Amino acid sequence: MKAIECKELSKVYWQRKALNDLSFTIEENTITGLIGRNGAGKTTLLKIIAGFLSETAGEIKVFGEEPFNNLTVSANSIFVDDFMSLPTSLNLEETLEAAGKFYAKWDGELAKRLFDYFSFDPKQRHEFLSKGMKSTFNMIIGLASRCSLTIFDEPTTGMDAAVRKDFYRALLKDYLAHPRTIILSSHHLDEIEDLIEDVLLLDGGKKRLHLSAADLKEYAIGLTGKASLLEEWTSNKEVLFTKSIGTDSRYVVMENDWTEESVQEARQLGIDITPVSASDVCVYVTGNTKGGIDDVFN
Repeated sequence: MKAIECKELSKVYWQRKALNDLSFTIEENTITGLIGRNGAGKTTLLKIIAGFLSETAGEIKVFGEEPFNNLTVSANSIFVDDFMSLPTSLNLEETLEAAGKFYAKWDGELAKRLFDYFSFDPKQRHEFLSKGMKSTFNMIIGLASRCSLTIFDEPTTGMDAAVRKDFYRALLKDYLAHPRTIILSSHHLDEIEDLIEDVLLLDGGKKRLHLSAADLKEYAIGLTGKASLLEEWTSNKEVLFTKSIGTDSRYVVMENDWTEESVQEARQLGIDITPVSASDVCVYVTGNTKGGIDDVFN
């Protein structure tokens, strides 16, 4: 069953399209990474999926229903970000108790173990936590809620590297034990590429890529060689990124549609062919210029 279906979805703010004709589907019980630069439309999309915002045009269905102001969608989903609205009159221990009454699948034991693991003070209040500790506490609520649709919008903001690794490990272990649909928005694709199953890449409110994480790792290849030779080899192909090396060499990234015969021929001519990381692919696909920041100095 499809957990989320979008057809030509658009959202306009003050005559600017934050989302532009998005069409995609997300299957149930998968972890999808939502990737994009700042301003790409990630948070707007997630808030529409969660039912916080209504679309300007197009259609969206979550578990077969329109999500905006929908009690069924609200009861079966959770949106975790930096701005979670938690009761200021309750301390952390009381907040977890209150959450247990709100979410039907709440796992109090998991919440308690994570709470103790990250050394929270039960009497402390959420508003007085550091940015990283707030994110960690929000993560506990997101995991323990066990909602059928769990949305994490930049959940690791402020966390140090060790806590981020713990979060990803906890998310994966709990997902394997209790599958549900999870959308994870992050700027750290290199940290989550082994966790997510699919990648949805946005750029300027438009969908640029939607494919499996495994396919993204094979999406592009890098070529290094003499500039004149690479110009000839890439003249009729889509180049994602190019960078000059020294006086007569160049590094080029392009879509990986090469046959094994072409690869062997290129190597015989002295072209070095290397893989391109999934994180770099996303940067190059959404880049405004083929040469990146180097173009500023040319």
